[in-house]
Amino acid sequence: MVEVSQVELVRGAIARKAVSFPTDTVPALAIKPEFAQLIYQLKQRPANKPLILMGGSIADLLPYTTHTSAELTAWQKLIDRHLPGALTLVLPASDLVPQAIDPTRSNTVGIRVPNCAIACQILKQTGVLATTSANISGKDALTSMKTIAATFPDVLVLKDTGLGEIEAKGSGLPSTVVSWQNQQWQVLRQGSVKIDRS
Repeated sequence: MVEVSQVELVRGAIARKAVSFPTDTVPALAIKPEFAQLIYQLKQRPANKPLILMGGSIADLLPYTTHTSAELTAWQKLIDRHLPGALTLVLPASDLVPQAIDPTRSNTVGIRVPNCAIACQILKQTGVLATTSANISGKDALTSMKTIAATFPDVLVLKDTGLGEIEAKGSGLPSTVVSWQNQQWQVLRQGSVKIDRS
């Protein structure tokens, strides 16, 4: 098991190692976007399931999308209402998105800013990371950092932060996922965030 401090975890992520840390939903398994293939190997994840990009702010993530000014205005309404939070936006991808994030080449990218202080502290230092839940593909998401460390011995896992249980564990529920299609939002996965399409 490799449980590390926040400083060590940030250094490891910058050095292109896979890391795990709490978020507002379930703990993330994360790596620099260009090395996302390692996450697929660790999780035994099918190539038809893209990863998402998580950032410390929406400004860090928007360069990975492509949009018109009108689309950005429409997106901003949802962003202002629900981010940071348990909402993943699937948007048209820019050329900055590595193919390793989406082997299916769907030309879209999922982005999210977690409503979790420790996750945002980490992401503001590492920059945008490719993320997914910390589990073997097809099995339930792991919610204990110690269990994650035992399951993924080669991953740098944030050790007990001493934070309250809610902050450390998150809700345990996956994020709501919405996709921008035909100039409107389509709900792909319903989580705790309820979406008003207006």
